[in-house]
Amino acid sequence: MGLLAATGSATDLLAARYQMALSLGWHIVLAAFGVAFPLMILVLHRRGLRGDDDALRLARRWSKVAGVLFAIGAVSGTILSFEMGMLWPGLMGPFGDVIGLPFALEGISFFTEAIFLGIYLYGWDRLPGRVHSLMLVPVAIAGATGTFFILSVNAWMNSPEGFELAAGEVTDVSPLDAMFTAALPHEYVHMYVAAFMVVGFLVAAVYAAGMLRGRNDRYHGLGVWVPLAFASVAAVVQPVVGHLAGQRVADLQPTKLAAMEGQWETERGAELTIGGFYREGEGLVGGLRVPIDGLASFIAQNDFDAEIQGLADVPADERPPVNIVRYAFQTMVGIGTMLAGLGLVAGWWLWRRRGSPLPRWLLSVLVAAGPAAVLALEAGWVTTEVGRQPWIVYGIERTADAVTDVSWIWVSFGVIAAVYGLLTVAAAVVLRTMASRWRAGAELQAPYGPPGPLHTREPEQVR
Repeated sequence: MGLLAATGSATDLLAARYQMALSLGWHIVLAAFGVAFPLMILVLHRRGLRGDDDALRLARRWSKVAGVLFAIGAVSGTILSFEMGMLWPGLMGPFGDVIGLPFALEGISFFTEAIFLGIYLYGWDRLPGRVHSLMLVPVAIAGATGTFFILSVNAWMNSPEGFELAAGEVTDVSPLDAMFTAALPHEYVHMYVAAFMVVGFLVAAVYAAGMLRGRNDRYHGLGVWVPLAFASVAAVVQPVVGHLAGQRVADLQPTKLAAMEGQWETERGAELTIGGFYREGEGLVGGLRVPIDGLASFIAQNDFDAEIQGLADVPADERPPVNIVRYAFQTMVGIGTMLAGLGLVAGWWLWRRRGSPLPRWLLSVLVAAGPAAVLALEAGWVTTEVGRQPWIVYGIERTADAVTDVSWIWVSFGVIAAVYGLLTVAAAVVLRTMASRWRAGAELQAPYGPPGPLHTREPEQVR
């Protein structure tokens, strides 16, 4: 049922979903940098304060990259905040009081992050070294809490709590109950760990590419190993986190799980199939069946004989587009498994062969791992969001009932796509220009503030 009658056309709904998918898919990568990058910079900065000049130089340069990415993320985040109200009035109107608190708290986190990142950027050669490095701590905390608050809204959409419905009206609102729902813990931990995978492998890929071009110095080695250490730990932990998250999905959203597995008939001891094509009324056609009886049931419920609900028991108009959900889910799991293997190899190399140069084959794999981690992140969000369809608030309000009835959504989608295209080009140009200047030996002076040499004092002098 829906709180509002459907007003927008099917094509308007499609445009709104495309626009939201573009905005979220673009912004989520920048959000990952806000979570993970400050801690990587902090490790380098603290190492630099102990006399490692290469680490201090990397920290300084990465801080400027963080500033650029934060500025761009502020633009995409602002666009998203407007889109929530403009595209989905049927959600924000009835449920604004329910989910308004985390949006407000996310705004506080955003400003906290901006303030301390600004202090950190301005503080080079102006603050005592240890005090200066500690400015990254509130930046990292604000990035983590901002992500927490936004994910609490998404978790609420997947497991709505904290209100009552009386004659179609939202009553008895409890914002705290709405913020801390059953879906929140696994969603947040899954995303938090994913942020370190994405940022770690992406940053390591940049410096691995440099080493493949012959820049085999210690500076580039640090640029690979510090983010790779974060990414490797995250990649090994993530399959465990994902397994626990999948079990919560089985409890809270059995229809989504059925779509992820391509399960047509409800059955006990369900088999696990890799690949294949889902056909309505038949289930999976083709694919590789894993020869372990009941493996899908075990993964979902820790019981080889557990019952898995099939899509045949779900009304046809409440089933998500199964093949999209399934392919996205298998892409996420497949890439995540390979990255976990890469993390183990990298950990072994660091433990047993520390100090020895990385072979070209491993550098080449690292270059590919960065984009692969981004693809896994995007595939995970497709699984989460498309798997909830046709509901915008699971089991309560349909997405079609929440969309706006204005006639300009395709126009706004085109404008937004152009804006994100320009932002992508601008970010690439700015970052490449910065990298070129750094390779030429130049440092980027702040355009304001008291004059002073940048990166001319020894680490001991900036303490």
